[in-house]
Amino acid sequence: MIKRTHLLTGSALAVLAGAVTVLSCNGPGSPGAQDTPTSGTVAVGVDETFAPILQAQIDTFGKLYPNAHVKMSFQPEEKVMVDLINDQIKLAVVSRELNAEEKADFEKQKITPRITRIGIDGLAIVLNRANPDSLFTVAQLADIFTGKTSTWNQVSGKKGLDAINVVFDANRSSTARFVRDSVTHGAALTKRVFAAASNPSLLDYVATHPSAIGVVGVNWISDRDDPAAMKFANKVRVASITARPNPTPDDYIQPYQVYLAEKTPEQIAEHPELQNYPLRRNLYVISREARAGLGTGFASFIAGKNGQLIFQKSGLLPAQMQARIVTTPKL
Repeated sequence: MIKRTHLLTGSALAVLAGAVTVLSCNGPGSPGAQDTPTSGTVAVGVDETFAPILQAQIDTFGKLYPNAHVKMSFQPEEKVMVDLINDQIKLAVVSRELNAEEKADFEKQKITPRITRIGIDGLAIVLNRANPDSLFTVAQLADIFTGKTSTWNQVSGKKGLDAINVVFDANRSSTARFVRDSVTHGAALTKRVFAAASNPSLLDYVATHPSAIGVVGVNWISDRDDPAAMKFANKVRVASITARPNPTPDDYIQPYQVYLAEKTPEQIAEHPELQNYPLRRNLYVISREARAGLGTGFASFIAGKNGQLIFQKSGLLPAQMQARIVTTPKL
Protein backbone atom coordinates (compact mmCIF):
# COMPACT_ATOMS: atom_id res chain seq x y z
CA MET A 1 0.00 0.00 0.00
CA ILE A 2 1.40 3.40 -0.98
CA LYS A 3 1.10 6.27 1.48
CA ARG A 4 0.45 9.83 0.47
CA THR A 5 1.71 12.61 2.70
CA HIS A 6 0.06 15.95 3.37
CA LEU A 7 1.04 18.95 5.45
CA LEU A 8 -1.98 20.45 7.18
CA THR A 9 -1.75 24.02 8.40
CA GLY A 10 -3.72 25.53 11.21
CA SER A 11 -4.52 29.21 11.45
CA ALA A 12 -1.57 31.06 12.90
CA LEU A 13 -1.85 33.76 15.49
CA ALA A 14 0.98 36.26 15.75
CA VAL A 15 0.42 38.79 18.49
CA LEU A 16 2.35 42.03 18.19
CA ALA A 17 4.32 42.31 21.40
CA GLY A 18 3.76 45.52 23.24
CA ALA A 19 1.25 46.77 20.68
CA VAL A 20 -0.81 48.64 23.21
CA THR A 21 2.10 49.92 25.26
CA VAL A 22 2.29 53.67 25.23
CA LEU A 23 5.91 54.59 24.51
CA SER A 24 5.55 58.32 25.09
CA CYS A 25 2.94 60.40 26.84
CA ASN A 26 0.67 62.78 25.00
CA GLY A 27 -1.51 65.30 26.76
CA PRO A 28 -5.04 66.08 25.61
CA GLY A 29 -3.85 69.04 23.58
CA SER A 30 -0.79 67.47 22.02
CA PRO A 31 -0.57 66.39 18.37
CA GLY A 32 -2.15 63.00 17.76
CA ALA A 33 -4.05 63.03 21.06
CA GLN A 34 -7.29 62.06 19.28
CA ASP A 35 -5.54 59.22 17.45
CA THR A 36 -6.25 55.82 19.02
CA PRO A 37 -5.57 52.21 17.97
CA THR A 38 -9.04 52.09 16.36
CA SER A 39 -9.69 55.66 15.23
CA GLY A 40 -8.00 58.61 13.59
CA THR A 41 -5.83 58.80 10.48
CA VAL A 42 -2.47 57.21 9.69
CA ALA A 43 -0.30 56.96 6.58
CA VAL A 44 1.03 53.50 5.70
CA GLY A 45 3.47 52.61 2.93
CA VAL A 46 3.30 49.16 1.36
CA ASP A 47 5.68 47.43 -1.00
CA GLU A 48 3.46 47.23 -4.08
CA THR A 49 4.30 43.53 -4.44
CA PHE A 50 1.86 43.00 -1.57
CA ALA A 51 -0.94 45.26 -2.77
CA PRO A 52 -3.68 42.58 -3.01
CA ILE A 53 -3.15 41.10 0.45
CA LEU A 54 -2.77 44.49 2.18
CA GLN A 55 -5.83 45.86 0.40
CA ALA A 56 -7.78 42.93 1.83
CA GLN A 57 -6.39 43.73 5.29
CA ILE A 58 -7.36 47.39 5.13
CA ASP A 59 -10.83 46.61 3.77
CA THR A 60 -11.57 44.31 6.70
CA PHE A 61 -10.01 46.64 9.27
CA GLY A 62 -12.08 49.55 7.95
CA LYS A 63 -15.31 47.58 8.24
CA LEU A 64 -14.54 46.68 11.84
CA TYR A 65 -13.46 50.20 12.79
CA PRO A 66 -15.32 52.80 10.69
CA ASN A 67 -13.60 55.70 12.49
CA ALA A 68 -10.17 54.42 11.43
CA HIS A 69 -8.76 55.96 8.26
CA VAL A 70 -5.65 54.18 7.02
CA LYS A 71 -4.17 56.08 4.07
CA MET A 72 -2.25 53.40 2.23
CA SER A 73 0.19 54.02 -0.60
CA PHE A 74 1.67 51.24 -2.75
CA GLN A 75 5.24 52.01 -3.83
CA PRO A 76 8.48 50.20 -4.69
CA GLU A 77 10.23 48.96 -1.56
CA GLU A 78 13.00 51.55 -1.70
CA LYS A 79 10.52 54.44 -1.83
CA VAL A 80 8.54 52.98 1.08
CA MET A 81 11.65 52.88 3.26
CA VAL A 82 12.67 56.44 2.34
CA ASP A 83 9.19 57.66 3.31
CA LEU A 84 9.41 55.81 6.63
CA ILE A 85 12.79 57.36 7.46
CA ASN A 86 11.50 60.83 6.52
CA ASP A 87 8.35 60.45 8.64
CA GLN A 88 6.05 60.64 5.60
CA ILE A 89 4.45 57.39 6.81
CA LYS A 90 4.18 55.76 10.24
CA LEU A 91 4.16 52.14 9.09
CA ALA A 92 5.97 50.26 6.34
CA VAL A 93 5.03 46.81 5.07
CA VAL A 94 8.06 45.31 3.33
CA SER A 95 9.88 42.01 2.81
CA ARG A 96 13.04 42.81 4.75
CA GLU A 97 14.24 44.25 8.03
CA LEU A 98 16.18 47.49 8.39
CA ASN A 99 19.64 47.73 6.89
CA ALA A 100 22.60 49.34 8.67
CA GLU A 101 22.08 52.76 7.09
CA GLU A 102 18.40 52.84 8.03
CA LYS A 103 19.17 51.82 11.61
CA ALA A 104 21.66 54.67 11.82
CA ASP A 105 19.07 57.15 10.50
CA PHE A 106 16.59 56.11 13.20
CA GLU A 107 19.26 56.32 15.89
CA LYS A 108 19.92 59.93 14.85
CA GLN A 109 16.20 60.60 15.23
CA LYS A 110 16.21 58.83 18.63
CA ILE A 111 13.53 56.45 17.42
CA THR A 112 13.44 52.71 18.04
CA PRO A 113 11.24 51.16 15.32
CA ARG A 114 9.13 48.12 16.15
CA ILE A 115 9.54 45.29 13.64
CA THR A 116 7.08 42.39 13.50
CA ARG A 117 7.10 39.45 11.12
CA ILE A 118 3.56 39.06 9.83
CA GLY A 119 3.72 36.51 7.01
CA ILE A 120 5.73 34.39 4.61
CA ASP A 121 5.59 35.13 0.90
CA GLY A 122 6.74 33.19 -2.12
CA LEU A 123 7.94 34.66 -5.39
CA ALA A 124 6.25 33.06 -8.38
CA ILE A 125 8.15 32.63 -11.64
CA VAL A 126 5.59 33.22 -14.40
CA LEU A 127 5.80 32.27 -18.06
CA ASN A 128 3.79 32.65 -21.21
CA ARG A 129 1.40 29.74 -21.66
CA ALA A 130 3.07 28.89 -24.99
CA ASN A 131 6.42 28.30 -23.29
CA PRO A 132 7.18 24.55 -23.16
CA ASP A 133 9.66 25.01 -20.30
CA SER A 134 8.16 25.13 -16.82
CA LEU A 135 10.63 23.24 -14.60
CA PHE A 136 13.68 25.12 -13.30
CA THR A 137 16.40 24.56 -10.77
CA VAL A 138 17.59 27.59 -8.79
CA ALA A 139 20.90 27.29 -10.64
CA GLN A 140 19.09 27.52 -13.99
CA LEU A 141 17.24 30.62 -12.81
CA ALA A 142 20.53 32.20 -11.74
CA ASP A 143 21.92 31.64 -15.23
CA ILE A 144 18.79 33.15 -16.80
CA PHE A 145 18.74 36.20 -14.53
CA THR A 146 22.44 36.95 -15.10
CA GLY A 147 22.28 36.39 -18.86
CA LYS A 148 24.54 33.34 -18.87
CA THR A 149 21.55 31.55 -20.36
CA SER A 150 20.13 33.95 -22.93
CA THR A 151 17.89 31.82 -25.17
CA TRP A 152 15.19 29.34 -24.36
CA ASN A 153 16.76 26.50 -26.36
CA GLN A 154 19.68 26.64 -23.88
CA VAL A 155 17.28 25.71 -21.07
CA SER A 156 15.95 22.40 -22.38
CA GLY A 157 17.02 22.20 -26.01
CA LYS A 158 13.50 22.94 -27.21
CA LYS A 159 13.28 25.36 -30.10
CA GLY A 160 10.68 27.85 -31.19
CA LEU A 161 11.13 30.77 -28.79
CA ASP A 162 13.33 33.86 -29.09
CA ALA A 163 15.87 35.30 -26.66
CA ILE A 164 14.78 35.38 -23.02
CA ASN A 165 13.31 38.65 -21.73
CA VAL A 166 13.33 39.04 -17.93
CA VAL A 167 10.58 41.24 -16.47
CA PHE A 168 10.25 42.75 -12.99
CA ASP A 169 7.43 44.88 -11.64
CA ALA A 170 9.35 48.12 -11.09
CA ASN A 171 12.78 49.68 -10.90
CA ARG A 172 14.41 48.99 -7.52
CA SER A 173 11.62 46.63 -6.55
CA SER A 174 11.83 44.10 -3.74
CA THR A 175 11.53 41.21 -6.19
CA ALA A 176 14.60 42.37 -8.13
CA ARG A 177 16.50 42.86 -4.86
CA PHE A 178 15.56 39.37 -3.70
CA VAL A 179 16.72 37.84 -6.98
CA ARG A 180 20.06 39.64 -6.72
CA ASP A 181 20.51 38.71 -3.05
CA SER A 182 19.24 35.14 -3.02
CA VAL A 183 19.41 33.82 -6.59
CA THR A 184 22.32 35.52 -8.40
CA HIS A 185 24.13 36.20 -5.09
CA GLY A 186 25.21 39.69 -6.04
CA ALA A 187 25.95 39.10 -9.70
CA ALA A 188 24.58 41.74 -12.08
CA LEU A 189 21.31 41.06 -13.83
CA THR A 190 21.13 40.40 -17.54
CA LYS A 191 20.95 43.35 -19.92
CA ARG A 192 17.72 41.88 -21.29
CA VAL A 193 15.77 42.92 -18.21
CA PHE A 194 13.22 45.69 -17.80
CA ALA A 195 10.58 46.98 -15.40
CA ALA A 196 6.95 46.74 -16.40
CA ALA A 197 5.85 49.64 -14.10
CA SER A 198 3.38 47.47 -12.13
CA ASN A 199 2.53 43.88 -11.34
CA PRO A 200 -0.61 43.87 -13.55
CA SER A 201 1.48 45.25 -16.43
CA LEU A 202 4.09 42.54 -15.82
CA LEU A 203 1.48 39.80 -15.97
CA ASP A 204 -0.04 41.29 -19.12
CA TYR A 205 3.38 41.48 -20.76
CA VAL A 206 4.25 37.87 -19.97
CA ALA A 207 0.81 36.77 -21.18
CA THR A 208 1.40 38.39 -24.58
CA HIS A 209 5.13 37.73 -25.09
CA PRO A 210 6.06 34.03 -25.42
CA SER A 211 9.76 34.61 -24.64
CA ALA A 212 9.20 36.51 -21.39
CA ILE A 213 9.83 35.32 -17.84
CA GLY A 214 8.52 37.38 -14.93
CA VAL A 215 8.73 37.46 -11.13
CA VAL A 216 5.69 38.36 -8.99
CA GLY A 217 4.59 37.99 -5.41
CA VAL A 218 2.37 34.94 -5.13
CA ASN A 219 -0.52 36.95 -3.63
CA TRP A 220 -1.22 38.36 -7.12
CA ILE A 221 -2.27 34.94 -8.39
CA SER A 222 -3.04 32.74 -5.37
CA ASP A 223 -6.36 33.85 -3.85
CA ARG A 224 -8.95 31.62 -5.50
CA ASP A 225 -11.81 33.68 -4.08
CA ASP A 226 -10.50 36.87 -5.69
CA PRO A 227 -11.71 37.25 -9.31
CA ALA A 228 -8.84 39.64 -10.13
CA ALA A 229 -6.22 37.17 -8.85
CA MET A 230 -7.78 34.32 -10.82
CA LYS A 231 -7.92 36.48 -13.94
CA PHE A 232 -4.18 37.13 -13.64
CA ALA A 233 -3.44 33.48 -12.83
CA ASN A 234 -5.28 32.28 -15.91
CA LYS A 235 -3.19 34.52 -18.15
CA VAL A 236 0.17 32.97 -17.32
CA ARG A 237 1.86 29.72 -16.41
CA VAL A 238 3.51 29.34 -13.00
CA ALA A 239 6.86 27.57 -13.13
CA SER A 240 7.89 24.84 -10.70
CA ILE A 241 11.23 25.28 -8.92
CA THR A 242 13.64 23.16 -6.91
CA ALA A 243 16.94 23.70 -5.15
CA ARG A 244 17.70 19.99 -5.04
CA PRO A 245 20.70 18.64 -6.97
CA ASN A 246 19.95 16.08 -9.69
CA PRO A 247 16.18 16.50 -9.29
CA THR A 248 13.49 14.19 -10.54
CA PRO A 249 10.27 15.65 -12.01
CA ASP A 250 8.56 15.14 -8.63
CA ASP A 251 11.08 17.45 -6.94
CA TYR A 252 9.83 20.61 -8.68
CA ILE A 253 7.35 22.62 -6.60
CA GLN A 254 5.25 25.78 -6.82
CA PRO A 255 4.74 28.42 -4.09
CA TYR A 256 1.84 26.70 -2.38
CA GLN A 257 1.37 27.22 1.37
CA VAL A 258 2.52 23.69 2.14
CA TYR A 259 5.93 24.55 0.65
CA LEU A 260 6.13 28.05 2.13
CA ALA A 261 5.97 26.55 5.62
CA GLU A 262 9.39 25.94 7.14
CA LYS A 263 10.14 22.22 7.40
CA THR A 264 12.90 20.92 9.62
CA PRO A 265 15.62 18.64 8.23
CA GLU A 266 14.11 15.87 10.35
CA GLN A 267 10.67 16.32 8.75
CA ILE A 268 12.16 16.32 5.26
CA ALA A 269 14.25 13.23 6.03
CA GLU A 270 11.14 11.41 7.18
CA HIS A 271 9.01 12.70 4.32
CA PRO A 272 11.29 13.26 1.29
CA GLU A 273 8.41 14.56 -0.80
CA LEU A 274 8.38 17.67 1.39
CA GLN A 275 10.77 20.56 0.85
CA ASN A 276 10.96 24.31 1.36
CA TYR A 277 10.07 26.49 -1.60
CA PRO A 278 13.40 28.08 -2.63
CA LEU A 279 12.02 31.57 -3.34
CA ARG A 280 10.35 32.27 -0.01
CA ARG A 281 10.77 35.43 2.05
CA ASN A 282 9.41 36.97 5.22
CA LEU A 283 6.99 39.88 5.33
CA TYR A 284 7.34 42.54 8.03
CA VAL A 285 5.52 45.55 9.37
CA ILE A 286 7.87 48.27 10.63
CA SER A 287 6.43 51.00 12.84
CA ARG A 288 8.02 54.32 13.81
CA GLU A 289 4.97 55.36 15.80
CA ALA A 290 5.98 56.66 19.23
CA ARG A 291 2.66 56.01 20.89
CA ALA A 292 -0.20 53.53 20.73
CA GLY A 293 -2.06 55.24 17.89
CA LEU A 294 -3.87 53.99 14.82
CA GLY A 295 -0.67 52.70 13.25
CA THR A 296 -0.13 50.46 16.27
CA GLY A 297 -3.73 49.32 16.10
CA PHE A 298 -3.50 48.41 12.41
CA ALA A 299 -0.20 46.58 12.95
CA SER A 300 -1.79 44.64 15.81
CA PHE A 301 -4.71 43.71 13.57
CA ILE A 302 -2.44 42.38 10.81
CA ALA A 303 -0.43 40.35 13.33
CA GLY A 304 -3.49 39.14 15.21
CA LYS A 305 -6.08 36.46 14.58
CA ASN A 306 -8.17 38.16 11.88
CA GLY A 307 -5.22 39.51 9.94
CA GLN A 308 -3.44 36.17 10.02
CA LEU A 309 -6.53 34.38 8.73
CA ILE A 310 -6.57 36.81 5.77
CA PHE A 311 -2.99 35.78 5.00
CA GLN A 312 -3.96 32.13 5.17
CA LYS A 313 -6.94 32.59 2.86
CA SER A 314 -4.92 34.55 0.30
CA GLY A 315 -2.34 31.83 -0.27
CA LEU A 316 0.44 33.39 1.77
CA LEU A 317 1.50 31.84 5.05
CA PRO A 318 0.75 33.39 8.45
CA ALA A 319 3.90 34.37 10.33
CA GLN A 320 3.48 31.78 13.05
CA MET A 321 1.70 28.53 12.54
CA GLN A 322 1.49 25.02 13.80
CA ALA A 323 2.10 22.34 11.19
CA ARG A 324 1.53 18.64 11.49
CA ILE A 325 2.23 15.90 9.01
CA VAL A 326 -0.51 13.37 8.38
CA THR A 327 -0.03 10.30 6.23
CA THR A 328 -3.07 8.74 4.61
CA PRO A 329 -3.24 5.55 2.58
CA LYS A 330 -3.71 5.87 -1.14
CA LEU A 331 -6.88 4.06 -2.12
